[in-house]
Amino acid sequence: QVQLVESGGGSVEAGGSLELSCALSGYLFSLCGMGWYRQAPGKARELVATISSDGTTRESDSVKGRFTISQDNHKDTLFLQMTRLKTEDTAVYYCAADCHSGALLPDKGPIGGYWGRGTQVTVSS
Repeated sequence: QVQLVESGGGSVEAGGSLELSCALSGYLFSLCGMGWYRQAPGKARELVATISSDGTTRESDSVKGRFTISQDNHKDTLFLQMTRLKTEDTAVYYCAADCHSGALLPDKGPIGGYWGRGTQVTVSS
């Protein structure tokens, strides 16, 4: 059974940085397309960044140039390096995986994919 466990969330002042991690177990990590999503209170969940099994990446326009998605296939871990954080980045961040196609994840989330429980990121002014 595939499990995803996020870590690294917390509180930071605007302009600061945080790094999120997501450890995958139960499947061969290198075959999975992975991604980070977030959901702020009262808002729909949105795709933040995604990486395919061949290493292709895509970030949303709202975080491009500030957030970087990466992965370590040896550690079965996905990362999201977040810099120049803004108050509007405050949300619960979720890790997701598509271990069937390995493709970049879609904006609305992987159909039949796997999700972590989320980690809170709070950015204060």
